[in-house]
Amino acid sequence: MSVLIFLIPVALATALLGLAAFMWSLKSKQYEDLDGAANRILFDDEESVQKNGRNEEL
Repeated sequence: MSVLIFLIPVALATALLGLAAFMWSLKSKQYEDLDGAANRILFDDEESVQKNGRNEEL
């Protein structure tokens, strides 16, 4: 039972650390462009097409 005196503050500190990391990611605008990564995976960049020497359309 005395181990709870140690575990409860550790659990609260871990939760606060996770909340602080989440708030930091919100303030640094990590979630601004949700569709950008999904669209980048579907379309080739013009630079990568020119570097590979391919000019054909898919």
